[in-house]
Amino acid sequence: MTNTPLMDGHVRDKIIADPDLLLDDQDIMKALVAANEQSMGGNIVDLRGIAMERLEARLDRLEDTHRSVIAAAYENLAGTNQVHRAVLRLLDATQFEVFLHDLKGDVADTLRVDVMKLVLESQEAGDDPAVAKMGDVLSVAEPGYCDAYVTRGRDVPVRQVTLRQVKPQDQKIYGDKADYMRSEACLKLDFGAGRLPGMLVMGSEDPHLFTPQQGTDLLTFFAGVFERTMRRWLS
Repeated sequence: MTNTPLMDGHVRDKIIADPDLLLDDQDIMKALVAANEQSMGGNIVDLRGIAMERLEARLDRLEDTHRSVIAAAYENLAGTNQVHRAVLRLLDATQFEVFLHDLKGDVADTLRVDVMKLVLESQEAGDDPAVAKMGDVLSVAEPGYCDAYVTRGRDVPVRQVTLRQVKPQDQKIYGDKADYMRSEACLKLDFGAGRLPGMLVMGSEDPHLFTPQQGTDLLTFFAGVFERTMRRWLS
């Protein structure tokens, strides 16, 4: 045995003064545990070491879950702020044409979508010069069109908000931009008793912006505000 230090004196003094530095460093602790196992030989099972490895693996999983929860919370907060700003912009309009212009402009930009299209069902779905003038944001369709578009002709319930990845074939919604759309959100609109329904479609070139696995609470709220605003214009 010898009292001669086997490491640099400065490092040794620092460790003695603050041993928590070693305990908080995972790489150093792994190296020390490995060295201890080697010194014991291969015929000895270190149950404490096995338990520590399992605890370490569990801690890593908890940290990953923690980071995922925080990331999801920030993403949800950002989405909430986006929808709130879009709603405030909708409420700013004092004329219907301004309302539609904002819809395809500032509102679409705020929600980060490439196309915003309002579809109104009507018994008279013919060519109307006023509608044609706003054709990039407004479309008039025959009764039943919105449900057929959302369900793609299948006999399934129509949800208020439908999120999906698509490659559109219908030029009525996206026009010459149909080839570029990869995901969409379809918001079914109820304009009140005695009126045919409508639909607000948000299209994106990003295939991951709208997917069926996403929550719909924020867009349901947006649809509720939008349809109430439209009732004011329609009245």
